[in-house]
Amino acid sequence: MTRSDGYLLDNRQSEAGRRFDAFADLFDPVTFRHLEELGVAPGWRCWEAGADGTSVVSWLAGKVGSTGQVVATDIDTSRLAPAARPPVRVRVHDVSAEEPPGEGFDLVHARLVLVHVPDRERALRSMIESLRPGGRLLIEDADPALQPLTSPDEYGPEQRLANRLRQGFRRLLADRGADLSYGRKLPRLLREAGLRDVRADAYFPMTSPACTALEAATVRQIRDRLVAAGLATDAEIDRHLANVESGGMDLATAPMISAWGYKE
Repeated sequence: MTRSDGYLLDNRQSEAGRRFDAFADLFDPVTFRHLEELGVAPGWRCWEAGADGTSVVSWLAGKVGSTGQVVATDIDTSRLAPAARPPVRVRVHDVSAEEPPGEGFDLVHARLVLVHVPDRERALRSMIESLRPGGRLLIEDADPALQPLTSPDEYGPEQRLANRLRQGFRRLLADRGADLSYGRKLPRLLREAGLRDVRADAYFPMTSPACTALEAATVRQIRDRLVAAGLATDAEIDRHLANVESGGMDLATAPMISAWGYKE
């Protein structure tokens, strides 16, 4: 999904499941609210692109019912196995390099996907092309450059260390081709692609058990990369993880920007 040495946050690593659980806790209510407003109903055909777990796929399956279909795709579908029963069809698929897994979809949704893929333009075009006339597109992606701090209230050494490690994480992402300001571009990109009635909002979670769990899992997942790149020492990472797990830090995530529109 990225440049020379692969996706920074490999879905097969042991911490990936904890990250996906945290994402679900943080962002599912926002995603479900938008999907409700877009009118997901029985009989709809939906494509969940780059599915990072089963929560959204299962929610969609419950809405479209036995007369609908949910196509759930990712380059690694191992975590989608629990949802792989009608009306869900799971398929290995690279959204930035392959043709859409169907056409005439009523809804296409991708969450926290395009910021990472190497050919975002092709991926977005592919998703729009797969929609039926009047079909809905909902893209939700992060904008780490809009709010770059893991500890916005930087009042002590623990917070300064947390923010320095977050800077290292952002550098590793950028080195692998991630667009750290992609989220803010979504409304313009959807309009330029010809979608109508484009709207957007942003969600910025802060100070919750899920924020804490996400930070700890992410740092554990990338610690070897941080150390290898000279961005942190093992001792600093151990100290940060202890600070995080003490429960006394106000931790934040990057804003997730949701943008949606309708195909002409």
